[in-house]
Amino acid sequence: MSIVVIGVNHRTSELAMRERLVVTDEQLPKLLHGLTSRPNVAEAVILSTCNRTEVYAVAERFHGAYADIRDFLCELGSVAPEDLHPHLYSQHDSDAVSHLFAVAAGLDSAVLGESEILGQVRDAWQRAHAEEAARSTLNLLFRHALETGKRARHETAIGRHTASVSHAAVDMVGDRLGSLAERHVLVIGAGDVGEGITVALGSAGVASITVANRTIERAERLAERVDGSVARFGELPTALSSADVVLTCTGSGTVLLEAEIVAAALAERPERPLLLVDVAVPRDVDASVAAVRGATLLDLDDLRDWAARGRELRAAEADAVRTIVAEEVERFGVEMTSRQAAPLVAALHQRAETVRESELERFATRLATLDPAQREAVEALTKGILAKLLHGPSTRLKDDAGSPRGDRNASAVRDLFELF
Repeated sequence: MSIVVIGVNHRTSELAMRERLVVTDEQLPKLLHGLTSRPNVAEAVILSTCNRTEVYAVAERFHGAYADIRDFLCELGSVAPEDLHPHLYSQHDSDAVSHLFAVAAGLDSAVLGESEILGQVRDAWQRAHAEEAARSTLNLLFRHALETGKRARHETAIGRHTASVSHAAVDMVGDRLGSLAERHVLVIGAGDVGEGITVALGSAGVASITVANRTIERAERLAERVDGSVARFGELPTALSSADVVLTCTGSGTVLLEAEIVAAALAERPERPLLLVDVAVPRDVDASVAAVRGATLLDLDDLRDWAARGRELRAAEADAVRTIVAEEVERFGVEMTSRQAAPLVAALHQRAETVRESELERFATRLATLDPAQREAVEALTKGILAKLLHGPSTRLKDDAGSPRGDRNASAVRDLFELF
């Protein structure tokens, strides 16, 4: 079997395409089950963030899996194959492993070294594991990916300075305006990204922070941390009229700010411009807002371009991280091979011995009348049967270790006999 990754990210596609392929938490269980029910996909993890949607899979045949996953993405985004194809990338086996490890280490992020991606990789794996879409092979792969990401951040300076989308968005606003001092800021969304943005603003010297969120209690808790205020969604027009900067990150999937609302707010203060930064996927702000006089609208693609100019600050660390990734890819390969042979054979024999002993215990009353010689004969007979039954599979596992067929057989044995 092969490990494959197929997807789109900020390097291969614009935001307009990426937001069509976003997977919500509510969709994820059904989509994972749908993926693993396809003929060429044995295991699957879906990693969907603001900058990427990727499917990691264990596949019997690469080309068959590519077609299955491509079709899945087309259905997800209602995109024709010929329109999606130019944006897709795919890798398999060691290249796919290296890609995931680089993602977890922050090398493939729009903000080089950003810290949020490691948690997103962990969450994607845990969700897939809970749905039984990730089993022996992907469980091992993603454990190694998390270890790689942690090594990169502990052993290098890749994560220093601007190391998250949240902080990068705030830094970009400060760079754009010259300073955030004495600015009135409205944050729409109090999830993880909204929390990161609000906390970053709290130490940026702004005049005021207003937090708006559908769940008012969450907005209140966040605003309290930065001595800010709260606005209900119904109060957004009023909040807009007094804001200098709006950062929105709800990920609600629906447009929250139309051009008419922004234009009305600016009409009340025609001499004060408004900067809007939308880091949600799908976007919270309608694209037509960019045409409103006095409004400037930036999105994740603008953030990507801005962050690219600062990559040189951490570029020297990237080489050290690539070395870590290469070391971890090799270590993963060694462990994949070792897991296929002796330890797996030992676990298989132990499982069989447990069953044998359990069955002898179940028939203990009937066997109680046997004399020692007869009892010894029963022991020898049952052990001999197990040895003969397991000899062929054990030999095959050892002989094929390190080969594609060995990968397939090892994964099958672990799954069939629940040897995790």
